[in-house]
Amino acid sequence: MKFFLISDNVDTEVGMRLVGIEGVVVHGKSDFLRALETALEDPTIAIILVTTKLIELAPKIISELKLTQPRQLIVEIPDRHGTSEIGKAIDRYVSEAIGVKL
Repeated sequence: MKFFLISDNVDTEVGMRLVGIEGVVVHGKSDFLRALETALEDPTIAIILVTTKLIELAPKIISELKLTQPRQLIVEIPDRHGTSEIGKAIDRYVSEAIGVKL
């Protein structure tokens, strides 16, 4: 089982490649969803890393996949722009999963 990165910038992709994580760089919503679908179909991928900017392109789709995807884990990672909204995203995800607002 392996990691796979879907990033919106080359810097993050290069950094992950240096530690052995392959990935793709996409810039639009349709490209992102196509790359995500391809990664979800690959049985060797266990964890899909996605940069925050891409998560923001399709938050409802990502939330639904996080709650229903039985095999792969989708993890939001900050990119080089370093947003501090990840804590809020985790709170939202946990709230949706357990049905209790944190």
